[in-house]
Amino acid sequence: QVQLVESGGGLVQPGGSLRLSCAASGSIFGIYTMGWYRQAPGKQRELVASISTFGRTNYAGFVKGRFTISRDNVQKTVSLQMNSLESEDTAVYYCNVAQGGILYWGQGTQVTVSS
Repeated sequence: QVQLVESGGGLVQPGGSLRLSCAASGSIFGIYTMGWYRQAPGKQRELVASISTFGRTNYAGFVKGRFTISRDNVQKTVSLQMNSLESEDTAVYYCNVAQGGILYWGQGTQVTVSS
C-alpha cells in the first residue's frame, strides 16, 4: 500500500501563487510516476502535471507555463508550484502515484482562486 498526504492548498487571489506538496510513504520504490490532478465541481478529474522517476515532465495545456512540478526521489515527495492563478484553477487537487500499473491517490486539497 502507498499513502499520499497533500498540503498547501488554500484561498488565493487571482494572479497569486500557491505551492502544493505531497509526501508518499509505504510500499513505494523503484520506478514510478508522480503527478497532480484536479477536479472542479461538476467536472471530471483531469491531469495537471506529472513527472517520471527520471525527471521527465508532462503538463496539461491549460498550465501555459504557469505551474512547475518537481520531485525529490530521496524524500519521496512531489510539489507543484502554481503561479498566475486564475479563477478557473479553483478545484480540489489530488496527488497521484502510478507504480506497476496501480494508481494511488491522496485525499485532495482545496485550491480556491477568488477575489
